[in-house]
Amino acid sequence: MTSRKVLPLLLLAGLAPAQALATNGYFSHGYGTINQGMAGAGTALAQDSIAAATNPAGMAFVGDRFDIGAELFSPHREYAVQGGGEPQPGAFYLMPGSRESENRAFLIPHAGYNRQVSETQTLGVSVFANGGMNTEYSGRDMGTFFAGKAGVNLEQAFIAPTWTWRFAERHAIGLSPVIAYQRFSATGLTSLAGFSSDPAALSDNGTDDAWGYGLQLGWQGQLTDTLRGGLSWRKVLKMEEFDDYRGLFAEQGDFDIPQMFHAGLAWSGIEDHWLLLDVQHVRYSEIASVGNPFASPGRLGDDDGAGFGWDDMTVVKLGWQWQQTPQQAWRAGVSYGEQPIPDSEVLFNILAPGVQQWHVTGGFTRELTSGLSVSGMAFYSPEETVRGENPLGPGQQIELSMYQLGAAVSLGWRF
Repeated sequence: MTSRKVLPLLLLAGLAPAQALATNGYFSHGYGTINQGMAGAGTALAQDSIAAATNPAGMAFVGDRFDIGAELFSPHREYAVQGGGEPQPGAFYLMPGSRESENRAFLIPHAGYNRQVSETQTLGVSVFANGGMNTEYSGRDMGTFFAGKAGVNLEQAFIAPTWTWRFAERHAIGLSPVIAYQRFSATGLTSLAGFSSDPAALSDNGTDDAWGYGLQLGWQGQLTDTLRGGLSWRKVLKMEEFDDYRGLFAEQGDFDIPQMFHAGLAWSGIEDHWLLLDVQHVRYSEIASVGNPFASPGRLGDDDGAGFGWDDMTVVKLGWQWQQTPQQAWRAGVSYGEQPIPDSEVLFNILAPGVQQWHVTGGFTRELTSGLSVSGMAFYSPEETVRGENPLGPGQQIELSMYQLGAAVSLGWRF
């Protein structure tokens, strides 16, 4: 397959963004079917052309190949409210009871292409998507915030052209200038107009979109005969502002994508087996619209305005791979990261209940013919909850909960 035919397919895949709340905050637990089958571990061991999503340097070791696949993702989100109070200035009590988000199944695509252009250099591109903060609660009893059906939808896609240089026989660095696209909509929030700096740009303004850019750097290499290492850093992706929602997000609609770090080891000291350890760190707190607490001094949309109050998140990932035969590989993984939502931030996070902590995964790859393989993955993230007091309704308790499951399949061609 020529690059002339491949690249349009990659762009089409990338412009079909995900629409569900992802698993580690709002980032996926991994990228690409192979990586996801080991709970997202793979900073030190790249196996397909989606590798640049985790570590650009990994593309130096995957050879000439093309990959394409998709994940079916199913999050189950619910909130419950207990207690109430009399209306008073500055207070905002929710209706007691529980509601489930109506959206439960989403398709998330990915694709990649890589080419060895010299003995020491490769060029490729990885296209992948993040789940977004997607919720939709019914409008019964006037709705969650007394303004009808309420929810938000954030969709994100990334295109990462990647260059690698193998500066030593078993070591490489990689560089990806990342292009990002996101779009957002919100409904049912007009009752919060008194807390906004621009009530006309708070809710129910349709879908707004934004482009942005950033940079990701990585290293991957062989430390000993049985141990590989990898490091990766992605800077903040600077995005255009959501002008139609400048009265909702802090800094007049700003919604940059936070910086991220990966470090990993991969050990092959047992014949036909790999054991992987990854640590991922996401700096949510550096993005005002995400990290500012709801009780910020400013109004919604101000520079110091209210946000979702998310803390930074560190995730530890363990992966295992068994090459049973030259044609068949099996995988498993588990990851844990303390969820980013403090119990003081439950009100606003009804819209974005990113409370997941544990993920258990399994996967496989089967070679169908010489150069053609199929990979599969399934995961389960058990239910997590966060409970706290309504910051605008003294004495009222709000509980957020979610569990998730999903499966993915992809095809890989080596040429």
